[in-house]
Amino acid sequence: MAFVVRVLAVLVLVLKLSMAAVYKVGDSSGWTTIGNVDYKLWSATKNFQVGDIIKFEYNAQFHNVMRVTHAMYKTCNASLPLETYTTGNDSITITTQGHHFYMCGVPGHCQGGQKVDINVPRTPSADVAPTPLVSVSPPAPAVKAPAPASNVANSKKSHSVLLGLAGAVLFVVFGSSMILA
Repeated sequence: MAFVVRVLAVLVLVLKLSMAAVYKVGDSSGWTTIGNVDYKLWSATKNFQVGDIIKFEYNAQFHNVMRVTHAMYKTCNASLPLETYTTGNDSITITTQGHHFYMCGVPGHCQGGQKVDINVPRTPSADVAPTPLVSVSPPAPAVKAPAPASNVANSKKSHSVLLGLAGAVLFVVFGSSMILA
């Protein structure tokens, strides 16, 4: 039984990592001062979660990315950033809940709107709760796979369903032999 629990824990970890979404800041416009990109509106339309990857794509000759405190974000103070990125193609994995503040440190860019607040809500996640292992039932008939998801939310729901199905299959395959042993 302990083996089954370990296998399920590894499966949950792998599926959680594969569910991470990748968000390009500013979508097709990228990280820029050209085109009046509204980064506040852009981030408000996203459902960020721990594990998601935030991509900043920009011309490194003219921009950078600085992770800053809330106070620095509000005042566009780039004097003591927490982190600075300068490659022009920076991927940042979100590892905690809460607000993550980024701005361009080039003079005048933040004041012109080149700043973004990536907010990962502190609410409980909608992960699938483990099902109590009570009895073994015969495997369910094959189910036709859903069409590819058209957005991140549907993709994450599909992964949750797959996680549940994988857990049931592992229990049937390994659990029944472990219980009878």
